[in-house]
Amino acid sequence: MATHRLLLLRHAKSSWDAPHLADHDRPLSGRGRRAAHAVREHLAESDALPELVLCSSAVRTVETLDGIRPALPAGTTIDVEAGLYAADVDDLLVHLRRVSETVDSVMLIGHNPGLEDLAILLVGAGDPAGRAAMEMKFPTAALAHLSVDRPWRELAPGVATLDQFWTPR
Repeated sequence: MATHRLLLLRHAKSSWDAPHLADHDRPLSGRGRRAAHAVREHLAESDALPELVLCSSAVRTVETLDGIRPALPAGTTIDVEAGLYAADVDDLLVHLRRVSETVDSVMLIGHNPGLEDLAILLVGAGDPAGRAAMEMKFPTAALAHLSVDRPWRELAPGVATLDQFWTPR
């Protein structure tokens, strides 16, 4: 079986300029837009581009997606899902286990703590310095590049290899 790639991207920094907005509706800050641009540049230089993007429906995650979209291959399937907003690790696993085996690479754009918990749960091998950094903090606009050598439906603790933990700073 071919190795799958899983990219876990935490949304870029959101704005708190409008405190009356519901959490779901907060947009990116200026810093967040710059970070999304940095992620786009990182992806443009990478061979780890997704065929499928699963994105939370929150404004800040959709704006992060919009910021990286120019780096995505033509024909990338994009699925914005309300169920990914504030999803915990178990919810995220359910979404990923439903991915078709015909899809080799997936990017999940989401939120902490669920995204960080998912990354820590899945990684069983790989870059030790990256894992230590990821466990210390999974900051906004951070991207974990994982490899998984089993079907999506068999995602489980420790099955992934951390190839890279990238942050825009």
